[in-house]
Amino acid sequence: MNKNSMYFIGLDLGDKYSYIAILDKEGELIEETRLPTTKTSFHQRFSMLSPCRVAMEVGTHSRWASHLLTGLGHDVLVANARKLRAIYHNPRKDDRADAETLARLARLDPELLSPIHHRSPQAQADLDVLRSRDVIVRSRTLLVNHTCSIVKSSGARLPSCSANCFASKAAPAVPETLRPALSPILETIASLTQQIREYDIQVEQLCQDLYPETKLLRKVSGVGPITALAYVLTLEDPKRFLKSRDVGPAIGLVPRRDQSGDRDPQLRITKTGDAFLRRLLVSSAQYILGPFGPDCDLRHWGLKLAERGGKNAKKRAVVAVARKLAVLLHHLWKTAEVYDPFYQSQKEEAGSAALPKVA
Repeated sequence: MNKNSMYFIGLDLGDKYSYIAILDKEGELIEETRLPTTKTSFHQRFSMLSPCRVAMEVGTHSRWASHLLTGLGHDVLVANARKLRAIYHNPRKDDRADAETLARLARLDPELLSPIHHRSPQAQADLDVLRSRDVIVRSRTLLVNHTCSIVKSSGARLPSCSANCFASKAAPAVPETLRPALSPILETIASLTQQIREYDIQVEQLCQDLYPETKLLRKVSGVGPITALAYVLTLEDPKRFLKSRDVGPAIGLVPRRDQSGDRDPQLRITKTGDAFLRRLLVSSAQYILGPFGPDCDLRHWGLKLAERGGKNAKKRAVVAVARKLAVLLHHLWKTAEVYDPFYQSQKEEAGSAALPKVA
């Protein structure tokens, strides 16, 4: 797109109204306006403009707005809101000023916006299946904990069982005096369990029909259909990352850094990117390092980290394994290689065997 033949537009998206600031190629502010945050009003306003560069912050409405404006031929940049200090540290911050700042950054250098990538509508719809299942699982967990707490406070105990069979096994053990309060809860738990089973069938069907690449990722022990599908849908295209090592920072599994001179403190992870995928990868890492984890190079590496001691050695090992797992999954997806759990150790043994013996 020729920079000399287009306008630069900053779009501050609000829940009801959005503000627009339009700059010409010389950087002069030629228009400020407000319009309803609806598809109809956006289509009507932006279809009247020749191709422009439009900058907006990531948010609730940025996904559909960016797809709509891209479809109208505009060059759309969705800015990472966490990187825009010029906006959230502005002492005179308001919607009009934010829109103008976005437009000026888009005109100066798009990389200053740290643009993010919105996944396709189909990928988002499929990912919403996983997130809806996650909400139901957490709701069931809350109800199970509530039931156990109420029964325990009365002096009784419920039998130990998995969440899938909790409703059927716990019902006979509920004291008679508590049944009016807990019977509806148990019925809800049973209903949620059935809905989770239906979601699981739907997820398996998505993996088989639309995302066969998840089969490669599921070869890694600890990575099931939920994690594999969430990984594929969140990254969407493995070619987005030139190196597999770039996936860790994108998901927020690398430590923050605040180095200055001789000062370089150890900080927590950045937690940028998709929190849902990060939580799934950490859960997979916990399984790999847990008592039922499979014997593999990844487990050996993580356990060595945990043995180094320190206050949070185990937690750091889990995060490190999650990061290494993210890199491994990207490599398998990109190269279509079959997972070998002892690839690294076999490589090291072959290398040591090739070394000349010293007399």
